[in-house]
Amino acid sequence: MQNIPHIPVLYREIISAFQTIKDGIIIDCTMGYGGHSSMLLESNPNISLIAIDQDQTAIEFSKKRLEHFGDRVSIRKGRFSSVIKEVIKEVGIDNIKGILADIGVSSLQLDQKDRGFSYESQTLDMRMDTDAPLSASNVVNEYSAKELEKILLEYGELRNYKKIASAIVETRPFCSSKELSDALLHLLPKGKKIHPATLLMQAIRIEVNDELGELKSLLKSIEEAGLTDAIVGVISFHSLEDRIVKKTYARWSKNCICPQEAMRCSCSRDNALGKILTKKPTVAQDDELKDNVRSRSAKLRVFKIGKT
Repeated sequence: MQNIPHIPVLYREIISAFQTIKDGIIIDCTMGYGGHSSMLLESNPNISLIAIDQDQTAIEFSKKRLEHFGDRVSIRKGRFSSVIKEVIKEVGIDNIKGILADIGVSSLQLDQKDRGFSYESQTLDMRMDTDAPLSASNVVNEYSAKELEKILLEYGELRNYKKIASAIVETRPFCSSKELSDALLHLLPKGKKIHPATLLMQAIRIEVNDELGELKSLLKSIEEAGLTDAIVGVISFHSLEDRIVKKTYARWSKNCICPQEAMRCSCSRDNALGKILTKKPTVAQDDELKDNVRSRSAKLRVFKIGKT
């Protein structure tokens, strides 16, 4: 019997968002421990599910966790931004009824200290795909001060990004995330809810895994696929991701695509992909916040593709 290490974030909200799907295929773009996949298969007994993950450890774990669902489950390895294109082409647009993406680092990766995602880790890696060429060590020890400034500002939104970048260059090489966070602790913002190194780790991790680029590419693939009737749910964990999802959904919901400067509408005014189901992002309920710290920053936005 496997030891299931955690309950996935917003589990009730995900079940509710996809409860109207009675058949067809749901794609879980970020399988991880298989928590969301398992719940969707149990709650929607007539659907099949295709799960994607680039982490081989996650795949090995979830193969065992989901094996009792038999041929209702198919697991694919790779980045979801590219694998989803293959999946859509393979199964056909009319068969896909739901797409779920839990963006960012998974609990599985955070739990494994040797992966380097935690500020307490004794390694400096942070690769979601351990076969990927770029690691946190490359970023921290090889990037120029200007390159470090860019990611610290854009991905970590750190105010004193120049001082932090300068300190990294002057102090390196670093061998572990703990060594890095300890050395920079005096320069990092001190908040009550998160560790001072959280935004630093976030910035480096996003760069290593091209997380924002992956999210944009995923949404673009969904937009261009021509799906006819599907629910899209995206869980984000920081404002950078949520902003991308919010703006994309807003654009998808517009009937008129004429330029703002146009004097009059010349399009068909029938260009909306569907409608937004969550005007504001759905967040965790009080009991989940108490039991699962990770759910504190989770935000779910849901969109319904289809003309009806």
